[in-house]
Amino acid sequence: MATAPDAPRPGPAGLAAARAELLAAPGPGGRGRRTALSALTDAWLAGLFTAAGAPAGVAVVAVGGYGRGELSPRSDLDVLLLHEGRLDPAVPERLWYPVWDSGASLDHAVRTPAEARSVAAADLKAQLGLLDARHVAGDPALTAALRSAVLADWRAGAPRRLPELRELVRQRAERHGELSFLLEPDLKEARGGLRDVVTLGAIAASWLADAPREGLDAAALRLADVRDALHLVTGRATERLALQDQDQVAERLGVPDADALLREVYRAARTVAYASDVAWRSVERVLAARSGRGRRPARRFPFTAAGRGAPARGAPARGPVERRPLAEGVVEQDGEAVLARGARPAADPVLPLRAAAAAAQNGLALSHATVRRLAAECRPLPVPWPDEAREQLVTLLGAGEACLPVWEALEARGLITRLLPDWEWVRCRPQRNAVHRWTVDRHLVETAVRAAAMTRRVARPDLLLVAALLHDIGKGRPGDHSEAGEAVVRGLAARMGFDPESVETLAVLVRHHLTLVDTATRRDPEDPATVEAVTKAVGSVARLELLRALTEADALATGPAAWSGWRAALVDGLAARAAARLTGPPGGCPGPVEAEPTAEQERLAVEAVRTGGPALSLAARSETDAAGGGPMGGRLLLAVPDRPGLLGTVAGVLALHRLAVRSAGLRELDPVGAGPVLLLSWTVAAEFGELPQAARLRADLRRALDGSLDVARRLAERDAAAPRRRGAPVPPPVVTVAPPVASASATVLEVRAHDAPGLLHRIGRALDGAGVRVRTAHVSTLGADAVDAFYLTDAAGRPLTAGRAGEVAAAVRAALG
Repeated sequence: MATAPDAPRPGPAGLAAARAELLAAPGPGGRGRRTALSALTDAWLAGLFTAAGAPAGVAVVAVGGYGRGELSPRSDLDVLLLHEGRLDPAVPERLWYPVWDSGASLDHAVRTPAEARSVAAADLKAQLGLLDARHVAGDPALTAALRSAVLADWRAGAPRRLPELRELVRQRAERHGELSFLLEPDLKEARGGLRDVVTLGAIAASWLADAPREGLDAAALRLADVRDALHLVTGRATERLALQDQDQVAERLGVPDADALLREVYRAARTVAYASDVAWRSVERVLAARSGRGRRPARRFPFTAAGRGAPARGAPARGPVERRPLAEGVVEQDGEAVLARGARPAADPVLPLRAAAAAAQNGLALSHATVRRLAAECRPLPVPWPDEAREQLVTLLGAGEACLPVWEALEARGLITRLLPDWEWVRCRPQRNAVHRWTVDRHLVETAVRAAAMTRRVARPDLLLVAALLHDIGKGRPGDHSEAGEAVVRGLAARMGFDPESVETLAVLVRHHLTLVDTATRRDPEDPATVEAVTKAVGSVARLELLRALTEADALATGPAAWSGWRAALVDGLAARAAARLTGPPGGCPGPVEAEPTAEQERLAVEAVRTGGPALSLAARSETDAAGGGPMGGRLLLAVPDRPGLLGTVAGVLALHRLAVRSAGLRELDPVGAGPVLLLSWTVAAEFGELPQAARLRADLRRALDGSLDVARRLAERDAAAPRRRGAPVPPPVVTVAPPVASASATVLEVRAHDAPGLLHRIGRALDGAGVRVRTAHVSTLGADAVDAFYLTDAAGRPLTAGRAGEVAAAVRAALG
């Protein structure tokens, strides 16, 4: 029998008094009190069982929470009276009536083992309760036999019952919401609550999968302690932590206030929710493998299970594991992003961000084993961050909805606060405002998700995404959160390695992220002073463009009541009047840079004239090398005698060599008066491995320029052979012709699109096919977004007519799909 040897045995009338004495006793409560309460109840039921005169072959079995020994002050008693088939009806009556008389809430059943198994087979909830069956009194062999049979049934039927359980979990989450974000959460039924802890135990009992255990027990204990305190404060068997009870519950638990209590609850719930996500993905992989529905990528890499630890007990034996490259040090395996076999986390501090960005951009989860290893082995990023780290953070945020589960995985192992120490200040911080749906930190990530759909509206999508992530970083600090946030973001932006002008822009956006909507809805929009206040705050058209997008993203991420057609119209009207008052390059188009050529550029130009072919230099960037372990970056200078189609051809060759263009510039030189030479300055990064040899790159450029290498065909063949991934949805490309004021000597075509291999090649071919000359070009890749400006002329060197410019823009749009 499970009763403690020294447990008291109160009579039927004494249980209520004994329970009251136990609950009133000084001490911390928690698991010890729940265990003592269970032992007290065991002893009482054992006494009732003896007094009832039950014959041999009968047992009292605790199931559900009582079976786990987790009785809260107002918990139900879930009890099964088990018998072998012949039982006097008076026995259960003599057992149940004293329980009812005591005031305890009783959930009872009387069954044979066969009946119990039959009910479990038909009722999933009943089967889950029996998984925690524990002997209390009577025949222990009967209880042991039932436990063994129920566990065997559960494991045999797991491939059928686990999907059914998964659907119940999903429906429950839809009904009760996410515990991590609710101001009045249901501690048991909401996603991340105590019911999910029980579900994880059932998954583990199936022997098909298990959840990560780091912090899970502590999280479950904290949620149970809060529920105990709630029962004692309210005197009721309630699971909802209502606003009016939170201060008393916090006081009973020794927590400073209700906000601190909610933060503890939210942290525990996130731990449970993340463990559930990992466990269910494992279940889905195992079941898919058993049914033959597993993913079948195009490329195979032999990798046995021995390299990762033995498979879960009961899982099918594994052959070679299929892996597909995603980024340097990151591959796809079993529908998750994992570390490549040659990855070196200790030597590659950018790897956590690169892995996260690759996972999100490809619509994949970041595997728990990968996150755990990254947290254990990666050293902190240098300060300021390398360029790649900043670009990968922006790429992660730019994935939109696909960013969320990846961000949660990084948070689960503390990687976010390691990257952004100020994040801890807002992490799990509640917002006691009926308009807000989320905690502060989740609202920030949701704002970045919304902003990811608006990156085509602005010339600096990277600043929009980072401002969205940090705009409320000052919440919870003394004073106005916008002013506090401005000070914080200046330090964070400098830490990330942004240049001084970008740091200032981010500070302005954070300081004034409420200015547009507050001014538009509270001031007279026709008053010149209203417009003056906005123009003074932002200072430029480019910042106004960013602030307008941030305003909408912030409101949409707040909740349905924060944004409407009426508010949008007011904000748009105010922004338009402010833009008319400001001056600056429309749309953020950069002007042509005509700095004096360097000695290296002149040398390459002279060599190109002398040889009639390409001349280049390729040097690795030292800052990339200093980071260690990541993809190699470099600076490529290329001089080529001018000819049609040059930009697209060169970009295609770089794509064939798997060089991602981070930035590029194009200008004309005439070093010896023998005709123009195009000078292209590229900042590139190798997608995988190291930079190509300069001699090989020059040879392929020569072949592409003389027509012996069909770049377009080679790229098409490679694209056709590449596996198709669902990826993260991205905004469609935007191709616009800037107003004539953007340049007096050329027509400026601006392209904003999702960066992809061969993007610049496709643009260059479209421009060549349209019969225009690219006089200069300015190409920037900001995270996952390309923002390019091309200065175009006709064959005679004149700006294009409006009609001709429209045709060229249409041709580029068609090329980008």
